Amino acid sequence: MGISDLHFTKLGSGHPLIILHGLYGSGSNWLSIARKLAGICEVYLLDQRNHGKSPHFSEHNYKVLMEDLLQFIDARDLSKVMLLGHSMGGKTAMFMATHYPERVSRLVVADMSPLSYIRNGERADHFAGHEHIMTALKDLDLSDITNHREADEKLEAALPDRRLRQFLMKNLTKTKEGNYYWQINLDVLMRNLDSLADGLNPEDYQDEGFKQYPVLFVKGENSHYIGERDEKAIKRLFPGSNLVSIRDAGHWLHAEQPEAFVKIIKKFLLEY
Repeated sequence: MGISDLHFTKLGSGHPLIILHGLYGSGSNWLSIARKLAGICEVYLLDQRNHGKSPHFSEHNYKVLMEDLLQFIDARDLSKVMLLGHSMGGKTAMFMATHYPERVSRLVVADMSPLSYIRNGERADHFAGHEHIMTALKDLDLSDITNHREADEKLEAALPDRRLRQFLMKNLTKTKEGNYYWQINLDVLMRNLDSLADGLNPEDYQDEGFKQYPVLFVKGENSHYIGERDEKAIKRLFPGSNLVSIRDAGHWLHAEQPEAFVKIIKKFLLEY
């Protein structure tokens, strides 16, 4: 990747904060949050590879996502950055913070565990859910679509959650000729689903964990992404970290409870 390949939006001024979206997302999903944080820091909204307006590549795992991020930081001569990552973006942020701790000044992880979400076992439901979503999107005959409403109606049987469909269809884009296509790289993401479920093994890292920077985990009260086992791993990797739960919120906590989310993030970013 070239240094300018990742698409991004920049807002505000001050110490840099990089926001990393989750699977199926893009930086634009976080624009309203970024505007509320731009008064206290310089915010970068990135489109990670195979998402949004960033390039498509055949490789998609946390090593290359981390390297993309490091290259982006180096290209802008940013010595240290604050990171805020949600879901897949949270994993990218954790990989960066544990492999290059000297480049991170604060870390915020939104509703994501550092552990692997394995295909077979207690986390098999996460795999099945993503496989179902991607299959539904791939099976939709886009040549027969003339507007977003038609796409929504055709997806409803497979994906009955209206909020989820609305989020996914932000990726449905039209060419100049009027043909619809998915902006995310569905084929590559499906092939790399195992890699997307990868995680950090606390036993692979230093005994004292990472204490070089403040760490905050924020979870949705109704989400199942951070359980008791995950909390133990978080404390093992980031001994000084705090975990905050947002009421009446699921995995997309920043969209479901934006005011509560911003209040928590602002308080953390302004702490000394």
